[in-house]
Amino acid sequence: MPLAQIYMAPGRTDEQKAQLIERVTQAFTETVGVPADSVWITIQEVPRTQWGVAGQTLAAKK
Repeated sequence: MPLAQIYMAPGRTDEQKAQLIERVTQAFTETVGVPADSVWITIQEVPRTQWGVAGQTLAAKK
């Protein structure tokens, strides 16, 4: 059973996250050949103040 964990900053709608889950599942089924009902996806929203890139938080990069 494949498991994909997606980490991203908050701000996407529930509809966008549902579409992301659908498309990642589809990518697994098409690429790896597993049935869709065996694919598990989790989305972790990391606050922008707790995510750093190039020495700065995402909040500071806004």
